[in-house]
Amino acid sequence: MNNRASGILLHITSLPSQFGIGDLGPWAYRFADLLAESGQSLWQVLPLTPPRPDHYSPYLSPSAFAGNWLLVSPELLVQDGLLTVDDLSSHPEFPADQVEYRSAADFKARLLQRAYESFLSSSGKDDYEVFCRENSHWLDDFALFMALQEEQGNKVWSAWPSDLRDRDPESLEEAKNRLNESIAREKFHQFLFFKQWRDLKRYCNERGVRIFGDVPIYVDYDSADVWTHPELFKLDQDKRPTVVSGVPPDYFSKTGQLWGHPIYRWDIMKQTGYQWWMERIEHSLRQCDLVRIDHFRGLVGYWEVPAGEETAIKGTWVSGPGRDFLRTILDRFQSHPIVAEDLGLITPDVIEVKRELGLPGMKVLLFAFGGKPTNPYLPHNMEKNCVAYTGTHDNNTARGWFEQEASELEKQHVLDYLGYKSPPGDIHWALIRLLMMSVAHTVVFPVQDILGLGAEARMNTPSVTYGNWRWRLSPDALTTELWQFLLRMTKMYGRVPASPLR
Repeated sequence: MNNRASGILLHITSLPSQFGIGDLGPWAYRFADLLAESGQSLWQVLPLTPPRPDHYSPYLSPSAFAGNWLLVSPELLVQDGLLTVDDLSSHPEFPADQVEYRSAADFKARLLQRAYESFLSSSGKDDYEVFCRENSHWLDDFALFMALQEEQGNKVWSAWPSDLRDRDPESLEEAKNRLNESIAREKFHQFLFFKQWRDLKRYCNERGVRIFGDVPIYVDYDSADVWTHPELFKLDQDKRPTVVSGVPPDYFSKTGQLWGHPIYRWDIMKQTGYQWWMERIEHSLRQCDLVRIDHFRGLVGYWEVPAGEETAIKGTWVSGPGRDFLRTILDRFQSHPIVAEDLGLITPDVIEVKRELGLPGMKVLLFAFGGKPTNPYLPHNMEKNCVAYTGTHDNNTARGWFEQEASELEKQHVLDYLGYKSPPGDIHWALIRLLMMSVAHTVVFPVQDILGLGAEARMNTPSVTYGNWRWRLSPDALTTELWQFLLRMTKMYGRVPASPLR
């Protein structure tokens, strides 16, 4: 990440589509073309794992390895001969501006069942068998977990019969035989996702666009990962968490954020050479060209909250695996860029570890204003080795922030910093330009900021449980004039990629 570059943050679910949710089909390829045409060399996405059916956050998933089958493109299945055009014609009328997870999932489940039936009657399953074999280290347990959870009425795995909860070998073997069809169907869904994702990534790379992925530090308790590896987490004798994850009170919440994930047994993980984590990072880097580790500071020191607390206030700081773990990652994956999400309460030890290892951190422009000129998020204080954003998926849009959240002091600081006497109508472009001209080697903008959208286009509000992750892009918004303007700015500040990735 030594060359100056810029990119766009847009999760796959937010792409236009006629099937209720963005997917890996035609609009994903169209967006890749737009990125290349406008000189952008990065497409940043959120985690690609399947969300929990009751929450829809990409950061809460039944697997740290599986792909989100909701992103499978029906149109590409028609091209592969697994569906017909008539199969697609009966879709409900979905809203264009928001994801309808439940109805989209119901419709796509029916389509994928038809595709599975077509697949069973077809010849040439070599690619599928290779996929299952190469991914067996996570796929077998994930498929069994999902089949069992359906059989058990979607109960959390710790509430299953004890023989299944505790993974009695004989009971698991019986379950594999009993649920053979459900297991095979789950594997087929994963095969479709990773095939379509592989093809899209190749298409992006051929046009000089790298995929910037996201690795959440924690995994959901009700997941195949915790069920399969309970020894790697702080659980009691009934396999329930004794402590859970969160962060103390901060900019986003006065009571902190109670995330609720189980906490790792880092001592046990170290004895294995952090094998589970190494497999996870390797898997992520096969899907993406670079990744950010979300909540990086939790690897140096993390906020641990007793299970049962209603807020994160009564947590304590606990030392993480730190340098030993991070050096293990960097030694194994030397040629792959790792970005540290170092936002929030960052203590000197976190800064020291990040700089010692040469990891680029993150800077968010919306955090820069209203204080002292030494604020590290102000462009004149940014370091070269960082990824700078106007905002992230957890922030309001740039325009929404300026119009609805910024204090009068912050607004005046923005205007003074920009040299304006009054707020411009295109405040989003003024902020984008600030980052484009900064020394930061990489800058990334949520597509909402490129479009100048307000608070209605916000992707996520931390500590708010429902109503997030629904925003979708209007196909009419991506005008030629817009992308040509972005290209001119990208060229002006020396951020156009040198050549495609081959």
